[in-house]
Amino acid sequence: MAATNQTSFNNPKFTVPLNDIEQQTSLELEAVKEFDYSKRSQWLRAAVLGANDGLVSTASLMMGVGAVKQDIKAMILTGFAGLVAGACSMAIGEFVSVYSQLDIELAQMKRDKERGTDHEDQNKEDEKKEDLPNPLQAAAASALAFSLGAMVPLLAASFIRDYKVRVGVVVGAVTLALIVFGWLGAVLGKAPLVRSSVRVLIGGWIAMAITFGLTKLIGSSGL
Repeated sequence: MAATNQTSFNNPKFTVPLNDIEQQTSLELEAVKEFDYSKRSQWLRAAVLGANDGLVSTASLMMGVGAVKQDIKAMILTGFAGLVAGACSMAIGEFVSVYSQLDIELAQMKRDKERGTDHEDQNKEDEKKEDLPNPLQAAAASALAFSLGAMVPLLAASFIRDYKVRVGVVVGAVTLALIVFGWLGAVLGKAPLVRSSVRVLIGGWIAMAITFGLTKLIGSSGL
């Protein structure tokens, strides 16, 4: 019998060509390689920005107030107010911003349609419609991410009475969360892991240090 490029399983009823298996595997690998991670940019940007903002701004507020008033109740109330105000602000800001972007893209698509399109252009237009930004999705992702980020310093400080230990725990929890958020954003967007994590971490440290230092300075001056 002449040699063939096909191979059979032990069951004689089924014969699967080796070429078909190789072709299917090749197509699956190609689909993974060709996945466009930029499609995640809209909601990923809103989520990462919201989480980092909630984490850093809430922690900075709590540490700033704690620099002049070491009472735990004052820090917790400040952090909670920052969580609510920040989540609402992020949601509204994202909604307005993304809706403006949506209006611009829809207006451009309308102008293109009025100029007349052929079959190929119609296909491109259909693809653009699928990729249009979603204002509600961006607003919800931003608000939820902000709230999750803000919960980190709030929970870290809620059960610690001693001021110095409380501040140390908040800084430690925020540091760990910044690294995790930076790593998660890099993984979802297929960006460099170490560079993204370090960038987020250093930015958060600087924001907290400036807020703490300026508030401490103003508080000690008696203003």
